Amino acid sequence: MTREELTEKIVAHKMLKGFKWADVAAQIDKSKEWTACALMGQLSLTKEQAEIVGNVIGLNFSEEEMGLLMSVPYRGSLPTQIPTDPLIYRFYEITQVFGSSIKSLIEEEFGDGIMSAIDFDMSIEREENPKGDRVVVTLSGKFLPYKSY
Repeated sequence: MTREELTEKIVAHKMLKGFKWADVAAQIDKSKEWTACALMGQLSLTKEQAEIVGNVIGLNFSEEEMGLLMSVPYRGSLPTQIPTDPLIYRFYEITQVFGSSIKSLIEEEFGDGIMSAIDFDMSIEREENPKGDRVVVTLSGKFLPYKSY
């Protein structure tokens, strides 16, 4: 079994059983965002977390599956350079259209550097709006300045 196959198994099981990432997250004391990332193959779980997840979602993970859940993932799981899924493509489009401005504003505020994707938090929330509910995505990463040498 591959990590991608395990992800497909977890996602299919989620659809059949109807649990939410937040339900699982509460049991392992993590955010719904972190939990979704881990179970989608972008972060690793501890053995204890993997065992709890299996119990919560009703999957009896094999030793091999436990190992996959605990292994350091290969990050960057999209199959193409330009994403074709419409929702993911919108994030790509946002970066294409507004990326230079976002970069300029960050550099104006912090200087020359990058936002960490390692020391990083993310939240996804629903904001009710009479014109149609809005998606609020918050990305929060530690600023890492480039050093002079």
